[in-house]
Amino acid sequence: MTRRIFIVDDEESMCNFMAIMLQKEGYEVETSTDGRQAVDRICNGSYDLVITDMMMPEMSGLELLGQVKKRKTEQDFIVMTAFASVESAIEAMKIGAADYVTKPFKIDEIKLTIDKVLSHNRIIGENITLRKQLAQVQGLDSIIGVSESIMKLKEMIRQVAKADSTILIRGESGTGKDLVARAIHTLSDRNDGRLVSINCAAIPETLLESELFGHGKGAFTGAISSKDGHFKAADGGTFFLDEIGDTSPSIQVKLLRVIEEKRITPIGETQPIDIDVRLITATNANLEQEVQEGRFRADLFYRLNVIPIVIDPLRDRTDDIPILIDHFVEKFCRRHNLGTKVIQPEIYNMLAAYSWPGNVRELENTIERAVLLNKGTKLESDAFPDIIIKGKSDSLVGPTDHKTPSLEFIEKAYIHWVLDQSEGNKSKAARTLGIDTSTLYRKLEKYKSGLNSNKKDK
Repeated sequence: MTRRIFIVDDEESMCNFMAIMLQKEGYEVETSTDGRQAVDRICNGSYDLVITDMMMPEMSGLELLGQVKKRKTEQDFIVMTAFASVESAIEAMKIGAADYVTKPFKIDEIKLTIDKVLSHNRIIGENITLRKQLAQVQGLDSIIGVSESIMKLKEMIRQVAKADSTILIRGESGTGKDLVARAIHTLSDRNDGRLVSINCAAIPETLLESELFGHGKGAFTGAISSKDGHFKAADGGTFFLDEIGDTSPSIQVKLLRVIEEKRITPIGETQPIDIDVRLITATNANLEQEVQEGRFRADLFYRLNVIPIVIDPLRDRTDDIPILIDHFVEKFCRRHNLGTKVIQPEIYNMLAAYSWPGNVRELENTIERAVLLNKGTKLESDAFPDIIIKGKSDSLVGPTDHKTPSLEFIEKAYIHWVLDQSEGNKSKAARTLGIDTSTLYRKLEKYKSGLNSNKKDK
């Protein structure tokens, strides 16, 4: 792609000289002899680099630089100055110029300086692109599963991440609402900013207002200094309020005002502070019922529920259990330096038969306990709590509401999970699975009904 350079110098001969020289180097060049006119052209255009003279009659190069940087902070500048005015060039670099050259300069010198600035700019751009690509990969990695429910959840996250709309995540405790919030932030255009999280249920009401909005010095007993709240800390990023249903009516009023006005007023202060925050909230409560019974404001509910996201409980997506077991066993074996543990087939059946009232968090804690208590290289059933073992025994005799997964199902689930991780690239998935691509195609043909067929069998 051709790089675009804008030249600003009150001497038309210098503009013409620079334009001819740089065009021979393959650059696209525009020029201006009027600093004031140049400001609008630079701010409204797209230029990889601006080169400006410092000493100009209508507007100095320093003024031009300052005006542009106010409106277009990322714009790169090189300033040209007479040797006797190097101090002004240094001042220009303090407010954002990338480099400077002194007049008269050698052609090779200006070419080298331009190349250095543009190369640095290219590296920064590539790093930003790589970070964004990495975020695209990592953003959904923490949400483990291959069920139809999880696939739809991931697609929903991809669709809403780039918007700035308020999101309400709903699901039982332990389903991973915080992971969904983090994935949305990571995939958003705000991922260079902070993700600030707070659990409204974990903080006493008397402290929650200060934690959210901050306070001034002397605002209350013990406020010996001013303190920024979490909203201020999240400025430019994302603020995740978990268990929003547990907030008091007075806090709800203040939250509604923040959403409407996009500003906060710390306790004890009179001057509001503008904030730029993307708000994500979560709850395990039935907020519609809370509204009907007068415990939650209807107007706040509608402002929070712009984009609702629902996470199904683990008992309704048992397709994900084998993948989650593998993930957590590997995670905790690695964390506790225990080597590899082989998972016995009956473990999958036993854990799939349990209802998991604590959802993924309960499964994770159960696997960690089992990994630590199991001394051998095989993960045995006696390392699990009695209630889960009993659930296994019950599932093996008489009717049951749970259909336990077969080894064929486990293989099918694992293949679909690897395909998801490989973004549908079958050659890459086959390498990960350690099989030929033709073998993978045969297995996919065999399982062409997909994981949904397992649901129909239940």
